[in-house]
Amino acid sequence: MAHNPGRRTVLAIGMGLILTGCGVRQATNDVVQSSAPSVPSPSNPPSTVPRLTPGEPPPVVPPPVVPPPAGPEPHRLPSRDEIIDRHAGRSPYYWGLEAPGVVSRIPNGSQGVALTLDFCGGAGGNSFDPDLISGLQRLRVPATLFLNARWVADNRPLAADLADNPLFELANHGTDHLPLSVTGNSAYGIPGTADTGSVYDEIMGNDAVLTALTGQRPRFFRPGTAYFDDVSARICHDLGLIPAGFSVNGDGGATYPAGAVTTETRAAGPGSIIIAHGNRPGSGTGPGLLQALGVMTDAGTPFLTLGDAIPA
Repeated sequence: MAHNPGRRTVLAIGMGLILTGCGVRQATNDVVQSSAPSVPSPSNPPSTVPRLTPGEPPPVVPPPVVPPPAGPEPHRLPSRDEIIDRHAGRSPYYWGLEAPGVVSRIPNGSQGVALTLDFCGGAGGNSFDPDLISGLQRLRVPATLFLNARWVADNRPLAADLADNPLFELANHGTDHLPLSVTGNSAYGIPGTADTGSVYDEIMGNDAVLTALTGQRPRFFRPGTAYFDDVSARICHDLGLIPAGFSVNGDGGATYPAGAVTTETRAAGPGSIIIAHGNRPGSGTGPGLLQALGVMTDAGTPFLTLGDAIPA
């Protein structure tokens, strides 16, 4: 008489066939044999499967190591020769304080005001107004400080202190404090850069100085006198910098008396960028500016650095 397999044996054989057809092998002590439909006895497992002591947890298999995705390559700045080639033959059509691409107001309808201070360097320009800087700290008014390379060279400890102060942001005020022109235009009697290569040198010479000082590139550039032509403003953008102007002249190049500085500064409204100077102690800039800022902060005027006002 034929032997009829029991229900448990039939189910085990059927499950083994299903798993084999799906290309799946059980990750337990039961191993599917492709050559025979039988299931090994749990009391006598194949030698390729580790025997587990009752109550012993299964071995821990570490997950596969997946390398992180490669990030984007760092942006490569154009070289001096590439800038010259890129702008060869371009004649500027604008010369002044508001060239196309120059930021003279905070964009996007900001209610804040940005205070910027120039440190021009050179003969008569390497001084420092400690009362103004300590006053900004007392009032907790942040500012973007445009440092010229000559000023940094003459005031390295001060420059390092300013770089370490979280209230301030450092920005590029040029290598030799020249108006930025590709044709040698002058502003206020100061001859500008002579050509495209000179524009590159004026920007990138001080870029290297400030990067070494702070550990990161500055984001903003303002030339001596704040004059640009349209081609030089475009070169700033090509070099990864935002050309910065202003909408409120707070101290007239550090020539206004204190009362006039207070009046002009208080005229700043939402979105204004104020320009004044931090290298003229004894002028009306410090007292007049601090008087205005005290009134404005009491009235709730929010102050921002350019970097906070214009996120990267």
